[in-house]
Amino acid sequence: MKAAIVGIEGAELEPEEAATLAAHPPAGVILFTRNITNAAQLARLIAALRRVLPRGGLLMIDQEGGRVARLRPPGWRAHPPAATIGRLFDSSARAGLRAAWLTGALIGLDCAAARFDVVTAPVLDRAVVGASTVIGDRAFHADPGAVARLGRAVAAGLLAAGVQPVGKHAPGHGGAQVDSHHDLPVVQTSDPEADWRPFALNIDLPWLMTAHIVYPAWDRTLPATLSPAVISTIIRGRIGFTGVLVTDDLAMRAVSGEPADRARQALAAGCDIALYCSGESVPTAALLAACPEVTPATARRLADARKMAQRRRLNLDAAALAAERARLLA
Repeated sequence: MKAAIVGIEGAELEPEEAATLAAHPPAGVILFTRNITNAAQLARLIAALRRVLPRGGLLMIDQEGGRVARLRPPGWRAHPPAATIGRLFDSSARAGLRAAWLTGALIGLDCAAARFDVVTAPVLDRAVVGASTVIGDRAFHADPGAVARLGRAVAAGLLAAGVQPVGKHAPGHGGAQVDSHHDLPVVQTSDPEADWRPFALNIDLPWLMTAHIVYPAWDRTLPATLSPAVISTIIRGRIGFTGVLVTDDLAMRAVSGEPADRARQALAAGCDIALYCSGESVPTAALLAACPEVTPATARRLADARKMAQRRRLNLDAAALAAERARLLA
């Protein structure tokens, strides 16, 4: 199994894509809005993917709530952005934390019902005044302690629904002045600990996602995703994270070079899984062909993440949870 999670192009699994996934089996596939039209179509697509993915292969989706939602009404519930929950937290910490847990659980139930394994949420980046709007209302709060508590609550809700959460974007994207989808941000800060503290307070999450950001305090040239220094010294070291470390999308313009080279560099730097989301068949096939196999250490981390979601799963009443959240947010 290759140490990569990749996207596909459209709402159906094309024969060429199926052949690529069979020839070079990835750790998983991630789906986006372009892949989803309605519940019946999604069920057919996921069944097709399950037939071709290897044993233990994962299905991942980016479903935070707010503007980052691939499952949308009318087929699925709408969920509030993180900033809405953060404002409720300021009024009542208890109510905010409960709304965060409920939102994680409801997102998780939607995703679990569709047969997804992994949800790339919660965002653990701080809200920073004057920063790029790429994070914006996706952040819970400016205070790292509040971010940590609310992010933990969302992750606990996701786990209660039986799906694996991914905290992002380590070691902190909030201070970036440009959008890493389009440019390479450089974050200069006199207090880098404030950015990575929410991650350090959530080191028991099963997954974290890296940031495509240069932090000159730790590495003057390479973004965190590609930096052995940031991954070993900060994410694995000072933050203390021991779970699955996945890259942010390697199709983003903040990283350069051929996609296969980006993947190899990220894995060599210490990431467990390379994420490539474009869905374009030629570079995806090249990346999978060149990508190394999952290491034994990564295989153990993936197994531990799966077991955590199985162990933490609860029997949940979606209608009751949705009604409670509506009352809290009214």
